[in-house]
Amino acid sequence: MAWLSLLFVCGLVGIDSGFGLSAFGTEPDRPKPNIVFLFADDQCTYSLGCYGNPDVQTPNMDQLAREGVLFDNHYNTTAICMASRANVFTGMVEYKTGCNFGHGNMRKDVWQKSYPVLLRKAGYLTAFAGKFGIVVDGKGLCEDDFDFWGGGPGQTNYATAKNKSMRKYAQKYPHSTLSYAAFGQDVIREAAEKNQPFCLSISFKAPHKPATPDPRFDAVYAGKKFTKPANFGREFAAHLSPQSKLGRQYPRFTEWLYDSDYDGEMAKYHQQVHGIDVALGMIREELQRQGIADNTVVIYTSDNGYICGAHGYGSKVLPMEESSRAPLMIYDPRSPLNGKQIRCQRLTGNIDFMPTMLELAGVEIPQEVDGKSLLGLLHEPERGGHQQLPFINVFGPLPTHSLSCVTREYKYTYWWYGDDEIQPVEELFDTENDPLELVNLATDPKSAELLQSMRKRYDRELAKWRQHAVSYNDYERYGRLFDRNVPLSEKQSLISR
Repeated sequence: MAWLSLLFVCGLVGIDSGFGLSAFGTEPDRPKPNIVFLFADDQCTYSLGCYGNPDVQTPNMDQLAREGVLFDNHYNTTAICMASRANVFTGMVEYKTGCNFGHGNMRKDVWQKSYPVLLRKAGYLTAFAGKFGIVVDGKGLCEDDFDFWGGGPGQTNYATAKNKSMRKYAQKYPHSTLSYAAFGQDVIREAAEKNQPFCLSISFKAPHKPATPDPRFDAVYAGKKFTKPANFGREFAAHLSPQSKLGRQYPRFTEWLYDSDYDGEMAKYHQQVHGIDVALGMIREELQRQGIADNTVVIYTSDNGYICGAHGYGSKVLPMEESSRAPLMIYDPRSPLNGKQIRCQRLTGNIDFMPTMLELAGVEIPQEVDGKSLLGLLHEPERGGHQQLPFINVFGPLPTHSLSCVTREYKYTYWWYGDDEIQPVEELFDTENDPLELVNLATDPKSAELLQSMRKRYDRELAKWRQHAVSYNDYERYGRLFDRNVPLSEKQSLISR
């Protein structure tokens, strides 16, 4: 079954449209397209049938992939809730948003150039439901910047009745996942009545822990046995950096019972994803009922992936494929690729959604945005995409903080931290041919030329950090901590802060 496990992990994405797509982006003789942006929380690629897992039931996600474009090389530039959501709202990488757990909130001036604010100024009805994920200084959750509000603070709750803005849905949909679909249906109906373009953003809590599946779907995976990925377990962690084992991800392999009850844990996880799949179906059905499906773009993705026992780790945050990559499917009814089951292999990132939505609406993309519109890839999937992307972790214990450089084929990480027991190390993986990340090429003399090339790419990413990092919320010091050419002894004053 090794081939099956390989399919679980093979999936990456890329952006950089390379050209504007006014041809089917903002035609003057037709109304602006509606936008539905659906955002799961902690969903990995191997939780979907369309990414090669026959053990799961995700018919609506699979249909979206068949009808639109599925992206196989899609990365989150930061793989944790708060920072990833800031990336999505603004189209900028973390050190420019200045926003993450342990660092600080988003500044108001940054938020003012987010996609919800800019789309509303352009005449869109804006709606948000679910886990907002960030706080904006002086504005809180920014409820006033939306025409329809179903969002909540912090992690929100799986019990609909405990989410203040969603209580009216609690009787019919006591579990929050389907309540968000009901909210979406209401927004779609009202927007259709007003004949006004809308942007509906739903941020599901599922499948984030604590695992709390909707009991109405208990039968879906009852007694199910799940195939483990071929890199499952601690025996596949020996070649990974000691720094990556110093955070909470390593002990969660046993704390979250992946080692002792894999089937039970994955049944709950996949059941939560199945609930989102049903919600997706409800939303698309409402678009059809209102007669606006042929002018509505649907984007489905997740704020990060999830490790689920690969290499003997759990959770997310770390640069390994299971954590940094996420599913992405886009359906634009005007795309010439629809129904052709196209899998785009270009490199894309979560910073791309904001410029994509702005291009759809015909809104100018702010100069400081790092992402690129994905619309070109819905026309020519083999042209465009990023040449490289950063993957950032400055969350959790300092030894686990790192910067990675990702291309379509390779991933390089510099683990800068060292002490009396461990030294800085490098990781280099051929993610195209070794998606399970079983061989660290950084220690292979035959890969010396490739290593030097990826080091140079990494250095370019770090140079951008130094140039553009915000001067607040403790981002500037990483320009030196992550520097490969600065001895560890010269970083001590920055470590003790």
